[in-house]
Amino acid sequence: MIKFKKKTTYDDLIKSNYQLIFNCDYSHSISKKFFFKKINKSYDSVAYIAIIKHSKISNNTASQTFTKKGPLAFLPTSPTETSVVYSVKGNQSINFKEAIRSYNSKYKISKITKPISFELKLSHLRSYYHKNIIAFGDILHKIHPLAGQGFNMTIRDIKKIYELIEFKKKHGLDLDTSICSEFEKRSRDKNYLFLNGIDLIYELFNFENKLNTNGLSKSLKFFGKNKIINNFFIKFADNGLVI
Repeated sequence: MIKFKKKTTYDDLIKSNYQLIFNCDYSHSISKKFFFKKINKSYDSVAYIAIIKHSKISNNTASQTFTKKGPLAFLPTSPTETSVVYSVKGNQSINFKEAIRSYNSKYKISKITKPISFELKLSHLRSYYHKNIIAFGDILHKIHPLAGQGFNMTIRDIKKIYELIEFKKKHGLDLDTSICSEFEKRSRDKNYLFLNGIDLIYELFNFENKLNTNGLSKSLKFFGKNKIINNFFIKFADNGLVI
C-alpha cells in the first residue's frame, strides 16, 4: 500500500507489483482515467473554512447555527482549537471572521486563521475500484457539510477496509482484488442512501429558508424536542445506516 505522487503513472504502479493501492487524489491522472464516472450535484454554494485558536476548555461538542446566508458550524478539534465551516448559498458576500465572532458564544478567541473556500458539491463514484486500485476519501464521495458527515463516512469506509484486510491476514489469504470488490459490495449502496438522506435534509431546510418564514426554526425545534427523532439522527450521524 502506498501514497503515490502525481507524476506516478498507472504503468509505474503495475510494474511495482503492489497488492493494494489507495487513491485519494481526484486531480491525479489515474483518477481522471479510471474514476471519472460519478453522480454529481452542485449546491450553488461555497464553503468557507478557518481554524479558531482559543483558551483551553472542555471542547467535545459540535454546534451549528442556521443563518440567513447558510449554516455556520463549530467543529472541535482539540481543547484549544476549533474548525469553523460556513456554507453560504450563491455568491453572497460575507465577512467570515465577523460572522464567527457574531455567532460565537462559547470560545474566548485568540486567533482566526486565514479562511479557505471551495465550491460545495454532492458526488458519488459509480465504481469504487479499478483492478487493485481503490478510490478513497473525497474522490469516493462528497456531501454538503450541513450535518458534518463527510469525514464520518470516510471513517466508516476505513473500518470496512480494515476488517476485510484483517480477515484475509487472519486466514492466511492474499490481499488481492477480492478486497476491492467486497468493499464496494458492502459500502456503495449504503453510502448512496446515506448521501441522499443528508441531501434530503439539506433540501428541506433550503426550501423552508426560501419561503422566508420562521419555518426553519420551527423544524429545528421540533427535531430537538422529539426524543425519538433526535436519537435517530444522533445514531444516524454516529453509525450511518444499518441495513
